[in-house]
Amino acid sequence: SESNHLMALARIKGSDEARYGLAWIDISTGSFRVAESRQARLLADIMRIEPREIVLPEQMFHDPEEHALVEQLGRRASPQPQVLFDSATAEGRIARYFDVSSLDGFGSFSRAELAAASAALAYVEKTQINERPPLEPPQRELDGDTLFIDPATRANLELTRTLSGERTGSLLKSIDRTVTGGGGRKLAEWLMAPLTDPAAINARLDGVSWLIAEQSLTDTLRRALKGVADMPRALSRLALNRGGPRDLGALRSGFDAAGQFADLLSGAALPEELADAMAAIAALPKDFAAHLDAALGDELPLLKRDGGFVRQDYDAELDEMRSLRDASRRVILGMERDLIEETGIRSLKIRHNNILGYYIEVTANHQAIMMGSDAAKARFIHRQTMANAMRFTTTELAGLETRIANAAERALAIELAAFDRLVAEAVAAAEAIRAGAEALAVLDVSAALAKLATAEDYCRPAVDGSLSFEIRGGRHPVVEQALRR
Repeated sequence: SESNHLMALARIKGSDEARYGLAWIDISTGSFRVAESRQARLLADIMRIEPREIVLPEQMFHDPEEHALVEQLGRRASPQPQVLFDSATAEGRIARYFDVSSLDGFGSFSRAELAAASAALAYVEKTQINERPPLEPPQRELDGDTLFIDPATRANLELTRTLSGERTGSLLKSIDRTVTGGGGRKLAEWLMAPLTDPAAINARLDGVSWLIAEQSLTDTLRRALKGVADMPRALSRLALNRGGPRDLGALRSGFDAAGQFADLLSGAALPEELADAMAAIAALPKDFAAHLDAALGDELPLLKRDGGFVRQDYDAELDEMRSLRDASRRVILGMERDLIEETGIRSLKIRHNNILGYYIEVTANHQAIMMGSDAAKARFIHRQTMANAMRFTTTELAGLETRIANAAERALAIELAAFDRLVAEAVAAAEAIRAGAEALAVLDVSAALAKLATAEDYCRPAVDGSLSFEIRGGRHPVVEQALRR
């Protein structure tokens, strides 16, 4: 339920004051954000994101003017060559990563933002060794969209952690009723960056109010959400060639839940935020979801090399290889019965030894049947004559022996090829899957806040564009829960 952000920090010196660009990436979910900052609020903007690692130019890292900032960032700060932060080549690097001719479709970015975004991508490519995580296009966060909170205030508010660094006792811990990892991350994101636009705030509150009024539906929604695995992180592992069958299963569980939500909320007059979420969920790739259902078995191994994750009847050749691998004796007995019917020799046997492999054995007095005609000679290939028996093989038996010997290897190869095809489909549909997962997270947070408001008897705040601030009968969630314990 926690994000793992890598942040790149770029600096562009101007005639008046330096401009700073921030770009932060979570390769485990594919999120990619950029923003511009200035020195007075730089540390506050960084702490709002809580990055696990920060890359910045060596020149800036060793600059005496930035000493205080670098000290506060501590071991999270990692100096990198200046060339990674070159704003002149930044746009080209970003365009190449996303395979576009220009960034016009992504929006407008400042030089500092482009330099930071380019450095973040360069560092990801450097550390992931030629693997390319499926990141969403960079999204710009505008100054003023969210509430400015200085670092000291943020720490003392104990939004996500207490002053001792613990999550227990924080505001997030006291109000978190989410049931998915994505929902937990989304709630923390909302809490760390409160909105400033009353219309946007009321859109969120409308969603929560609607779910409070539909209590039975909200409970059903939350039960369905509990079965949803972490789709963005599963997708990222698959794209980086670190995933396994259970990651495909995570996508399947998300698609299944999406289908339930579509049935659950069909025909309902949803408020704007929930309606937007359902539109994104409805846009999930249905063909790929159907392919996953058809291809994946019910019990999935952790590693693809273990095999056994492809469903029976998905691939005819795979079923045959499994049959040969698991029931070779039954297959041999079936061929033996067919040969007895063909030749009329009731004593015919198919046996095996380490020298000849599989062979057909008949008594010597049946020599005429096995070798009496040109057709029989072509059909049955003589291998060995014993005192009272003769041994033969056929091209079918020789081929069957080879297939039995290679069946396990071939079965695994077929499964691995099916896995690769499914991964390619997942990566191709990455944008729609991420958008759907984001919508599921919004549903989870809205339903969790509805559950919290009902359980704790919270009321909806009236938010408008004025500067009036009035609280009646205020209660502190963390203190109240501590006293109750």
